[in-house]
Amino acid sequence: MKMNSPVNRLIGDMPKVGIRPTIDGRRKGVRDSLETTTMGMAKSVAKLISSTLRHSNGLAVECVIADSCIGGVAEAAMAAEKFRKEGVGVSLTVTPCWCYGSETMDMEPGIPKAIWGFNGTERPGAVYLAAVSAAHTQKGLPAFTIYGRDVQDIGSSVIPEDVRGKIVSFVKAGLTVASMRGKSYLSVGGVSMGIAGSIVNQDLFEDYFGMRVECADMSELIRRIEENIYDPNEFTRAREWVSKNCPEGKDYNTTKHSRKQKDWEWDYSVKCAMIVRDMMLGNPRLARLGFREESMGHNAILGGFQGQRQWTDHYPNGDFLEAILTSSFDWNGIREPLMVATENDSLNGICMLLGHLLTDTAQIFADVRTYWSPDSVKRVTGQKLNGAAAPGLLHLINSGAAALDGCGQQTRNGKAVMKPFWEITSKEAQDCLKATTWSPAIYEYFRGGGYSSTYGTRADMPATMFRLNLVKGLGPVLQIAEGQFVDLPRNIYSVLEERTNPTWPSHWFVPKTSGNGVFRDVYSVMNAWGANHGTISYGHIGAELITLASMLRIPVYMHNVDEARVLRPSAWTAFGTADLEGADFRACANFGPLYRKA
Repeated sequence: MKMNSPVNRLIGDMPKVGIRPTIDGRRKGVRDSLETTTMGMAKSVAKLISSTLRHSNGLAVECVIADSCIGGVAEAAMAAEKFRKEGVGVSLTVTPCWCYGSETMDMEPGIPKAIWGFNGTERPGAVYLAAVSAAHTQKGLPAFTIYGRDVQDIGSSVIPEDVRGKIVSFVKAGLTVASMRGKSYLSVGGVSMGIAGSIVNQDLFEDYFGMRVECADMSELIRRIEENIYDPNEFTRAREWVSKNCPEGKDYNTTKHSRKQKDWEWDYSVKCAMIVRDMMLGNPRLARLGFREESMGHNAILGGFQGQRQWTDHYPNGDFLEAILTSSFDWNGIREPLMVATENDSLNGICMLLGHLLTDTAQIFADVRTYWSPDSVKRVTGQKLNGAAAPGLLHLINSGAAALDGCGQQTRNGKAVMKPFWEITSKEAQDCLKATTWSPAIYEYFRGGGYSSTYGTRADMPATMFRLNLVKGLGPVLQIAEGQFVDLPRNIYSVLEERTNPTWPSHWFVPKTSGNGVFRDVYSVMNAWGANHGTISYGHIGAELITLASMLRIPVYMHNVDEARVLRPSAWTAFGTADLEGADFRACANFGPLYRKA
């Protein structure tokens, strides 16, 4: 399978990371002795970032270093102007010494910012870090402070491991914030079956994510199909690829559709996938076919498709388009996945986007369907849950579609993973396709037919489930549960999956529990979940999500992340140290959404 080269599919340059080396401004001795060391720090950090991180589209992360060390207001202004021209979206200040805090600080309000103050004894870098942190807090410009645990010698070019981890976490979260700004959420359709998350709140996207919402009726897909507003050559190629790589699964319907009808449903499903992609990203091929307006797209970094019920009562469901677009491969080869929310659940969709930008991987959209206690499993299957599954599990099974990356066929060092697209091999992509069948839709749910991606996550993998919810009078809040997918024995999972809908993608998730609060057991996690959907990302990314949420001023009200891993702006400490969850709420309310208009 072809590997596509990294490319920016959206309008707007990729955000860069600005490095600000600050210095004691006193000439004739102090500054002169620190110039080389300070600029060397900046270059070391830039090298770390550019060698460690990529954007989610695979492109390299570029760093921009200020032309000179920043010893006062004039040089701070010069750096700010350079950053503005270069498209810097994240700011990182570094220094080994004392500097004049409010004169050298970054004053740009819309850019995430951090300061690394060198832990050394020769010059008081820690004193500057504390002073400038106080200035940021006093002026309402929250900044992350990074300070190494161990003392280093002045001039050392080594970035300690704890400092490296904080820098990388901050920068990746900051790039996530910057990458969303100015992009769109494309709402295809309206509210699906009364689901609250698909009541798309435009103020939320504008105020908290710097995005706009674009709305298109689902009839646009019908128009484009009937008027042939798609690339016919690509459709022929895509249809042949689907016939070869997407085998049909078992048809569970009592009254079955004819072969002619099923083939028509395949044609329609493939066209819908192409059209939703074109609506999101645009397609220059359409302009050459005479459809210049349609060729532009909506510059959508995220989309959602309503589907149920008005569409699915008459037309093939959106399962294929959602599954294939959110996967890291299709008839065009291995490429960056698109984020498309089932049932137009924009709140789960934004979580998919956050997870993708943080991890570079595909994301799984799922219903948080059932808590299976050990006793219930024993009663139904006659089998006992063992190992990680022993305390019980959450069945995540989607009445739509999930990225095929989630089937557990990608590996690293012999263990199942979900990879950034540029690491996926052709064999791994083919193995994901082979592990998936496409069962005809259950017609009592989907009268118009269609095909659902039928697979199970047959692997043990670390995973994080998270969800954004809206609360009247409070705003957006985030909940996070780290845990793992478990590979159940066939004589258990086959029985349990048959009880719900065996045509849907299925995952067995066990959250980490502590015996306390809402994480006292698996049941309590299910009982406290705020909506019917959740986003699942490979790996334990709870700490990274908390860092990102603090940048966006979104409080986290439920998580099982070790506090030692959490990085928030230093200003959060002033809102309380005994009750960190409460302090997070108070800080977010005080500083307000990053892009609020009034």
